[in-house]
Amino acid sequence: MVEQFKYLGTTLTYPNSIQEETKSSLISGNACYHSVQNLLSSSMLSKNLTVKLHRTVIVPVVVCGCETWSLTLREERRLWVFENNMLGRIFRTKKDEVTGEWRKLHKEELNYLYCSPTIVWVIKPRRMR
Repeated sequence: MVEQFKYLGTTLTYPNSIQEETKSSLISGNACYHSVQNLLSSSMLSKNLTVKLHRTVIVPVVVCGCETWSLTLREERRLWVFENNMLGRIFRTKKDEVTGEWRKLHKEELNYLYCSPTIVWVIKPRRMR
């Protein structure tokens, strides 16, 4: 008898806890980001292309196997934080027009620039299917 084991890429735990599964998928997404970090941080690529790379390379790694997840608010928050961190790294900083200082983008600005459904909104229809 074991507490947890990995089966077909999914981490199964005894009390069927989803925290370990989402944690491992976020770690995989982070590793995927770091493998393509040079492309995403390149100034030669347009922001639209880097967003497409994020959507086609990183997001599928994170949502792999999400059809079986029963998301709680805590897990949804973890996914939103992960996505906002990724988008913050892609869009970097912005020069403030009033003060002239560089600042990080707020999550509303990131969502406006991203123009795509968030990871949580990608997961919910997949679960319903």
